[in-house]
Amino acid sequence: MSKKLIIITASAGLVSFAGAFAVGWFTAPSPSGDPGEPIQSEIVSVGAVPEMPHPVAGTAGVIGSASGNEKKAMTEKQLKNLVFEVREKVQEYDDKLQNLTVREQRLQRTQDTLKEDIQNLNNLRIELATIVADIKSERDKLLKTRLEVTQTEKSNLVLIAATYDKMDASSASKILVSMCTSQTQPGKIDSQSRGFDEAVKILYYMTERTTAKLLAELTTAEPMLAAFLTQRLKQIVEGK
Repeated sequence: MSKKLIIITASAGLVSFAGAFAVGWFTAPSPSGDPGEPIQSEIVSVGAVPEMPHPVAGTAGVIGSASGNEKKAMTEKQLKNLVFEVREKVQEYDDKLQNLTVREQRLQRTQDTLKEDIQNLNNLRIELATIVADIKSERDKLLKTRLEVTQTEKSNLVLIAATYDKMDASSASKILVSMCTSQTQPGKIDSQSRGFDEAVKILYYMTERTTAKLLAELTTAEPMLAAFLTQRLKQIVEGK
């Protein structure tokens, strides 16, 4: 709006100047002397000198009038040209102002689009960070629940498992139940105890036939323990 106001003010000033110039010209006083009044010649009374011819009356007035009309005609033409130029300038400024307005609108739309894209990217970044945090949390849970067997421990477990393979299923199951029982609460199975993990490791390195017999025996005596051992067997990982 400030740009358009400046253009309108400049145009009004030019038009006012042209109008003042035209009014001053038309209201200027006419040249001295009445065109219709004849010019009186001085009479010289000399006897020997012949009478000089009188000048034609009104000649100077006609010449002055013609010159004034030509000047007025030239002034009107200049005024028209000036008004035309002013209109051209105003139209030119209006076109530039319109072009600037269109460019500002395009820039504003571009800025709005960029802001929306930035907001979407920020939302995606937050969502991605949440997903990554959830994945890390699940991985940490998986690592905590994983039961790892080192190579040194594996050798000892293989020997112990071979001993259990030679025992009958009833005796081996009683030992495993005792290992999985809570020390603070006798008779209660503690799946979080160290003895429970040791029982799972031994069961893992037994032969498939012995493992099946032992689990079948536990299913009859301790069905919940058999379910816990089976689920924990899936979480054993052999370390390098």
